Amino acid sequence: MLSRQPLYSFLFLIEIPFRFPIPTMETIPFLYLSLLLLLTVISTVSEASSSPSLCVSDSGPVRPTTPLLNFLQRLQETAFLTFGKTKFDPKLYVDLPLKYNLSDSEEGFDKLVRYSNGSVSVKDLRKYVENYFEGPGEDLVYREPEDFAPKPKGFLPKVKNEEVRSWALKVHSLWKNLSRQVSDEVSKQPELHTLIPLPNPVIIPGSRFREVYYWDSYWVIRGLLASKMYDTAKAIVNNLISLLEQYGHVLNGARAYYTNRSQPPLLSAMVSEIYKRTGSLEFAKKSLPALIKEHKFWTSGIHKVTIQDVEAHNHTLTRYYAMWNKPRPESSTLDKELASNISSFTEKQKFYREVASTAESGWDFSTRWMRHHVDFTTLATTSILPVDLNAFVLGMELDISFLAKVTGDYTISKRFLKASRVRKKAIESVFWNTKTGQWHDYWLSNSKCKVSQTWKARNQNQKVFASNFIPLWIESFHSDALLVDKVMRSLQKSGLVHSAGIATSLTNSGQQWDFPNGWAPIQHMIIEGLARSGLKEARSMATDIAVSWVRTNYVTFKKTKTMHEKYNVEKCGFFGGGGEYVPQTGFGWSNGVALALLEEFGWPEDLSIDC
Repeated sequence: MLSRQPLYSFLFLIEIPFRFPIPTMETIPFLYLSLLLLLTVISTVSEASSSPSLCVSDSGPVRPTTPLLNFLQRLQETAFLTFGKTKFDPKLYVDLPLKYNLSDSEEGFDKLVRYSNGSVSVKDLRKYVENYFEGPGEDLVYREPEDFAPKPKGFLPKVKNEEVRSWALKVHSLWKNLSRQVSDEVSKQPELHTLIPLPNPVIIPGSRFREVYYWDSYWVIRGLLASKMYDTAKAIVNNLISLLEQYGHVLNGARAYYTNRSQPPLLSAMVSEIYKRTGSLEFAKKSLPALIKEHKFWTSGIHKVTIQDVEAHNHTLTRYYAMWNKPRPESSTLDKELASNISSFTEKQKFYREVASTAESGWDFSTRWMRHHVDFTTLATTSILPVDLNAFVLGMELDISFLAKVTGDYTISKRFLKASRVRKKAIESVFWNTKTGQWHDYWLSNSKCKVSQTWKARNQNQKVFASNFIPLWIESFHSDALLVDKVMRSLQKSGLVHSAGIATSLTNSGQQWDFPNGWAPIQHMIIEGLARSGLKEARSMATDIAVSWVRTNYVTFKKTKTMHEKYNVEKCGFFGGGGEYVPQTGFGWSNGVALALLEEFGWPEDLSIDC
C-alpha cells in the first residue's frame, strides 16, 4: 500500500487557488487540471491499497481504535508500573467494563497521586479500579445451553471402558461451565465495554479468555456435535457470521481490540460439519453468502501474494497480515518492552504489525515466524506464506463448492471447485518438498517492493514444524494414498511424535507454540488426516496418537481436576507452559478434541486409560 503523503502534499498545493473568493478566468483552467490530477492520484493510491506490498517498511492499513481502549491502555500501563511483572496480566485491564462514562472515569484516574516513575500506591489503584469498574467478564452472564443433556442419547457409542465414559461425561458437562450470554448492557451502552455484542449464547475457551475466539470455535463445535448439542453449535456459527457482516472478516475474538485481525479461517469447516450432522439445508444456504465474503477477504488485497514457479506459471497464495502497527492493546506493556531496543519508529511499527500478524496466525508465538529463533524482534510473519493457512483456504473452497452444490447453486459450486484445483496446484508447486515428504512454509524475498515473486527452492523453510503436515487434513491430499504414505513416513521420522502427542516444533524456545508443547487442534487435524486416508497403516498411526493424547488429557484431569489449553508431549499427564501468560484451564478446544477423538476411535474396555 503506497504512502498517502504525496496525496496530502498535493492537496495542500491545490488548496491555494481555492482560497480566492471568486475563481478568475486565469485560475479556472488550473483548477480543472488540478482536479484531473487529483483524481489520478486518488486512483493510484486506491489501486495500490488493494495490492499486497512486500516492502520491508510498514505500509499496510490500520484499523482505528476506540477512546475507551486508549484509556484502558493507560490504566494497564499504570497497573504494570504499580504491580510489576509478578502475577500481572495486561489483558485483564482492557477487559474491565466501566461503571460510569469515560470522561468521569478518566477524571478519577487523573486525580490519582503518582510517584516519579508513573506508578501509584497499590491501595489507591485497587480502590480506583473497584470504584470505577465492574469485574472482568461481568458483562457476560451465565447461560445454560438449552440443548444440554447430562447423558445425551447415543453419546460416544464406541467408548466401552466405564472409567473413560465417566470422565468423558465430566468433559461433556464442562459445556455448561463455559456457556455465556453477552449482557444486554453491552448493547445498551457499548461505549463502556470492550466486549462486542453477539446475538446468541457463546462458548468461551476459559480462564483469561472470557470471550468468543475464532479458530477455537471449530474444535468447540466438533465437541458439541459429539455431545449432540446441535443448536449451540449453530449459534456459535451465527455469532461469527454476525462479526463477519459487521467488520468484513471474522475477528480474532469478540473484543474491540481484536477488530484489526482475524484468525485461521475455519468458518466454512464449521458450517460443513454441522450440515453433515444435521442435514439442515436452510442453515447451509443461509451461511453460504458469508463464506463467500470471507473467501474474498483472504484471497485479495493485503493477504494475496503471487509466486511464479520455475515453469513461469503464476500461483496466487495467502498470508497473514494484521491491520495494525501499534502495541496490541491486550498486551501493550509487553509489546512495548519487547520493542524497547528498536530505535527506528518505522521499524517499531513494522515489529508491532508482525506481532499482531503472528497473533492472527493462532500460533502466538513460535520460532516458526522468526528469522533468528533467539530474537523475538525478528518476527517476520507477513513475509511468510504459511502452509496451514493455504490448506485452510483450500478447505474453504472445497466446503463452499460442496455447500453450494447441496443447496442447488451449481454455478457457485463449479466456480469454487475450479478455484480449489488451482490452489491445490499452487500448494504443490510452492510448498511441497519431495525429498522431505513435507509441505514447507515459503519465505518471501523482501529485497524488492513488487506484487509477484519468483519461486526459489532456498526460500522453503526446511525446519520441522507440525504445520508441515496440516495439508494432510484436507481431502485433496488425504485422498492420495501414495502421498499419504510418504507424508506418514516423514512424520514418523520427524521427531515430532512423542509419548503424549505431537509436538508443535523441535525447538525448545520458551515460546508456547514450540517444543515440548502439544496443542489439541494440531493433534486433531493430523490424526484426522491420517485416519481419513483409508490406508491401514495410517489409520493405525492415527489411533496410536489419539490414544496417547486422550490418555494425557485424562491423567492430567485426574491430577488437576481440570482440562488444560496445552500439554507437554514428553510426559504423559503434564500440562504445557511457556509463552506470555500463565497456562490456562477450561478449556474449550481441548474438551472438543477429546470428545471428537473418543467419538471417532472409542476406547476398548480392556485398554488402560492411565499412563
